[in-house]
Amino acid sequence: MITDLFHWFGDPAHWSGPDGVPQRLLEHLGYVLLSLVIALVIAVPLGLFVGHTGRGGVALVSAGNAIRALPTLGLVTFLFLLFTESVTSTIIGLVVLAVPPILAGTYAGLQATDHGVVDAAEGVGMTGWQRLWKVEVPISLPLVLGGIRNAVLQLVATAAVAAYVGLGGLGRFLLDGLAILDYSEVIAGALLTTLLAIVLDLLFSLLNRALVPRGVRLAAAVKKVTA
Repeated sequence: MITDLFHWFGDPAHWSGPDGVPQRLLEHLGYVLLSLVIALVIAVPLGLFVGHTGRGGVALVSAGNAIRALPTLGLVTFLFLLFTESVTSTIIGLVVLAVPPILAGTYAGLQATDHGVVDAAEGVGMTGWQRLWKVEVPISLPLVLGGIRNAVLQLVATAAVAAYVGLGGLGRFLLDGLAILDYSEVIAGALLTTLLAIVLDLLFSLLNRALVPRGVRLAAAVKKVTA
């Protein structure tokens, strides 16, 4: 099996054309990024509002848990039957998958902000808007980015469902390989999906280091040591 896998990756035919690895990788990445952007537009403002005002927190958590319980493949299949449009059904299904972790991370980040710091900001005359963007958001960034990071990993793993409604992406290697019992192709698709998830996870780790203020990182490290 290992030898067959090496032969599969070494075959030039698998690295060119519309069915080649680069094209399938770009398609998969496209579904992930488009779904992520739409989910960010929906989840981040809602999470900031609820986390900042403290209103609707219970409803937010309940709705998030309910959405997490939805099977993405079943949802995409239902939407495909409803809209008869593969791209629309796939993107909606992936957005539904990505919203809860981003929403939870944003809400939890603002809720975890030290109330003493927020009160001090209010005491020096900051408005609610200033407290949100100059105090709460910078402090909550690790949890916000953590939610986005989780969403990306889930999207990479689940975007393979696009193949079940006739689209491309790395899921095609899984589906097409199973159809002809070519298990080398199935394993290759799984490995490529895993590698994409690892690369994106490393990129988000670097992004986290670049965006999170140094003081916030140091405070988090001290809290871990003293916990």
